[in-house]
This record gives sequence, C-alpha cells and structure tokens, in this order.
Amino acid sequence: MAECDWGYTCENGPATWVEKFPEARGARQSPVDIVTSRVNSGICLPPLKWNYSVNHPRSVVNPGYCWRVDENGYDSELRGGPLGQDVYKLQQWHCHWGAVNGEGSEHTVDGRSFSGELHLVHWNTTKYHSFTEAAGQPDGLAVLGVLLMVGKQHDELDKVVRLLPFIQHKGDKVTMSEPLDPAKLLPTTIGYWTYPGSLTTPPCTESVTWLLFKQPVQVSAEQVSQTFFHTCF
Repeated sequence: MAECDWGYTCENGPATWVEKFPEARGARQSPVDIVTSRVNSGICLPPLKWNYSVNHPRSVVNPGYCWRVDENGYDSELRGGPLGQDVYKLQQWHCHWGAVNGEGSEHTVDGRSFSGELHLVHWNTTKYHSFTEAAGQPDGLAVLGVLLMVGKQHDELDKVVRLLPFIQHKGDKVTMSEPLDPAKLLPTTIGYWTYPGSLTTPPCTESVTWLLFKQPVQVSAEQVSQTFFHTCF
C-alpha cells in the first residue's frame, strides 16, 4: 500500500487501517494504554545500555505524516534489558504530536495522554542483515518511546525544530550537519515499561519490542506549536 492509502482523517485514519493492512488485526498491536496497577514489576532484567554517534550528518525528512530524522547508517548500539545480548542499531527517530497541549502521544499512561511522543527506532543487527529484513521479524525492532510534556525548552530537540520550516511538504529533506546526541533526547531517569508490540503506523507489523520511559521529557510550548505549524500536512 502507498503512503497515501492511510492517514489520520476520518476516511483513512486508524479505525480503517485494519481493512487495508491485515497485520493490524494481530494480538500485539501498538500503541497501548499502560495501566500501572497491572504492570508486572517482579522481572529482573540486565541494565539497558546505549551508545550513539554524535558527529555525523543526519537527514531531516517529511514522509507525509510526521517529521523524521534518518541516521544515515552510522554506528550505534542498544542492548540489555529485554533485548538480552542482541545488538540493535538506531535507524531513525521521529515524533508524534497533537494540536492541543496534553494530547498527541500515542501511548497513554492510566488513560492520560501527553503532548507528544518521540520514537527512536532500532533494528536487530545480531540476527538480521538489514532494517527491512528485521522489520518483518517478531524480534526485529526495538523502539525507545519518550513521552513529551510542555515545560522548558529542549535544546537538543531544538536542533531539529529549527529545520522544520524547510520540510513543510511531503518528500522534503534537509541535511543536518550540526552535531546531535540522541542520548540527550532520553530522560535522566531510566525506568521504563516494556512489552512486545507493533509498528504504530501501517503496515502495523508486529515486530517491535517497546521500551517506553516512565519519566516524560520537557519541551517548550513554542517547540510543540512549531512542530504542528510547520509539519501539519
């Protein structure tokens, strides 16, 4: 299916995806509401570890439904936690947001929405040879989810926000030459919820180990509004 076959309107929004993308009928679909009273906290997992490249060119892209930062193949590592000894590499990261403060995150916590949600998408380099191959496997992808709430300005994220006026149309792309550390997008407290899920957009493949951080990250109201204004397609 082409990207134009789905979206977020009444005619082509999430309620209709199951008609066009059979995997959306699966049992491990994302996003979900995290009900904290039902979370199993008795599991002991090894520490979650990551290492990201900082000084390399990245591409900021408008795929037609969000903004996305492509890492362009540079080295990175994510391992530990529910991922075990497998090594995952950062492929891209993107944002979901809403038009109203306090709405826009994909996951919710005890029914509460947040103003946005960052997704850092990694693929399993231990078992698979490419992102495309990994994206079709049950343990192929690992996504770090970061909930966003309005507060103080986020300086690292602002490096992307400043480029959004240059990608206002689907297919637009600009190169980011300024150094950026993806680790600075993550919260300072490393507690997270994890569950086996899926891509949150078509084809909704059930290939994702989700790691959703419990602590939200603050961004400014202006950063949220700039995101909505410049990339609302």
